[in-house]
Amino acid sequence: MKKILATVLLSSGLGLGGLTVNAGDAPTEQEAFAKFMAKEHGFTESYISTVLAKAEKRQSILDAISRPAEGKDWYQYRPIFIEQSRIKLGVEFLEENKALLEKAEKEFRVPAEIITAIIGVETKYGRIQGSYPVIDAISTLAFHYPKRGKFFAGELAEYFVLAREQGWKLEEPKGSYAGAMGMGQFIPTSYRHYTVDFDGDGKINLFDNKADAIGSVANYFKVHGWRLGEPVAEFVDADSKLAAQFENTKLKPQFTVAQLKQAGLDYQGQAKDQDITGIYHYKQQNRYDYWLGFHNFYVITRYNRSPMYAMAVYQLSQEIKAEYDVKQQKALAAKQTTKSSES
Repeated sequence: MKKILATVLLSSGLGLGGLTVNAGDAPTEQEAFAKFMAKEHGFTESYISTVLAKAEKRQSILDAISRPAEGKDWYQYRPIFIEQSRIKLGVEFLEENKALLEKAEKEFRVPAEIITAIIGVETKYGRIQGSYPVIDAISTLAFHYPKRGKFFAGELAEYFVLAREQGWKLEEPKGSYAGAMGMGQFIPTSYRHYTVDFDGDGKINLFDNKADAIGSVANYFKVHGWRLGEPVAEFVDADSKLAAQFENTKLKPQFTVAQLKQAGLDYQGQAKDQDITGIYHYKQQNRYDYWLGFHNFYVITRYNRSPMYAMAVYQLSQEIKAEYDVKQQKALAAKQTTKSSES
């Protein structure tokens, strides 16, 4: 399981945020990269070259990025995240951080259970944040992984700037094999542009400050358009022909609820006819499950560009909320029983 979880730490590593213009122009050759950082960001070439010379190319990183968890079928992928230990820990996270989560929900208008589930899927509530030195991870991928070298060269540039802004020693922060950091696994670009100092202590710390981690995840969702109170996803009993006709082949929903109804879908859910949706296919061992994904489902894919990831987050959030609500109801009933017996 530890090996699988380490692989899954890619989750937000390739999904969060967009590059700044300058970072996106970063070269994928070390000498040229050092010159770029001197010209665009005010570092000395010798400093950049010295840091990169000490960074270690890690074959395990190149191996890991070639087999992400999202390559599994749904029936294999789902049990990694929707399991009793992660649900139980999610309920505890809700209880222990109730005030912070309520504050974040009020300020950013993102449900507490969604924030919790993101942190649960990404790092099991901060317990598994990755063991690779970030400088090693991102430099390995920038200079030795041509398929995504340009992307990671941009992230490497952002990491140098981020470390300077935060006062970090470049070799100290650790994260996933894709260079994602902290409880919410933010890549450097996203760390610079979406994180918040939610407890007001003058620092942004996603590694062991739950307030900043909660606020930053919530802010990311707010910036990307989460709509509080609107549906995320709904299971539908659709035949395979209709499911194929309205299969969502892109991350963003492509159809309207009205179109699906007109084609024969017996829809009785929360969404309105004009709402945008699409049918997502999830492979079980002997069949496919079909789910409608709405705007908020798409917002989750902005955190990680995978419909399976988005569904795992949503289903985990619902399991956590259901168990939390039951626990609260039992506690309230016990309190009322005690009060009645005393009167």
